[in-house]
Amino acid sequence: MKKILLINANYYKDITDKLEKAAYQTFKKKNFKISSTTAPGVFEIPFVIKKNIKKFDAFIAIGCVIKGKTPHFEFICKSAFDAIINLSVNYNKPIGNAIITALNKKQAYERCGKLKSNKPNKGSEAARAVLSILKNG
Repeated sequence: MKKILLINANYYKDITDKLEKAAYQTFKKKNFKISSTTAPGVFEIPFVIKKNIKKFDAFIAIGCVIKGKTPHFEFICKSAFDAIINLSVNYNKPIGNAIITALNKKQAYERCGKLKSNKPNKGSEAARAVLSILKNG
């Protein structure tokens, strides 16, 4: 049985909990052992993945970064995304990206399902991507 770790960077807990629930529901329909843990922020997700890389078959990085008035948004997003893709490629493990990058909370709410929208929940999107890789990989 494949083991999946969901890492919830719960800085925006109301948003990330909806992403985590959607990812969990997507995996629950299949035969996987799902575990979850938290990280204080998106920047710390790669560390949590690296620490658990040998214990799990795949990961879902869950978080939200909302753009402010400083370049912090760009630095956090680029650093975290680069580290996540490097871990995935270097360890040959799928890591689904359920990290919302938004210009405002309304956009984030649309991507997590808190606001009605035609946009899919990013948590279930990331889970489906990982399922596809595990199935075909």
